[in-house]
Amino acid sequence: MLALLITGCSTFNREWIEATSHPPVADEISGRWEGSWRSERNSHNGKLRCLVTKAGNNRYRAHYKATYWKCLRFSYITTLRVENVSDDVHKFDGTADLGWWGGGLYRCQGYATPTNFVAIYKSKYDHGTFQMTRPN
Repeated sequence: MLALLITGCSTFNREWIEATSHPPVADEISGRWEGSWRSERNSHNGKLRCLVTKAGNNRYRAHYKATYWKCLRFSYITTLRVENVSDDVHKFDGTADLGWWGGGLYRCQGYATPTNFVAIYKSKYDHGTFQMTRPN
């Protein structure tokens, strides 16, 4: 498990740095996002970064890296199914199996604009929100 977490974090960091050379496209959700997550169950919270890449027709790969208790980091990948509501608003939903230690099946749904990424998440043991913007 430790090897998976370490590998996932180093992969994320490499992808994050590579993405700096690709500025976001105005009507796309692809690219880098950063902000925070907050549990509505127990008020835990932390930093959150996400790298979104196009994975096909109306599908995007979302690679998240979250900080927990200011020192623990967790990385995971999910596929987002996207519905374009308008040119500037993209509604999405996605699922990922985080394993028994991560709360099992994780679901998220939300929307992204050219400048904001907002979602709610739910799993067996937790539920809360993500709020991110484009990094400078």
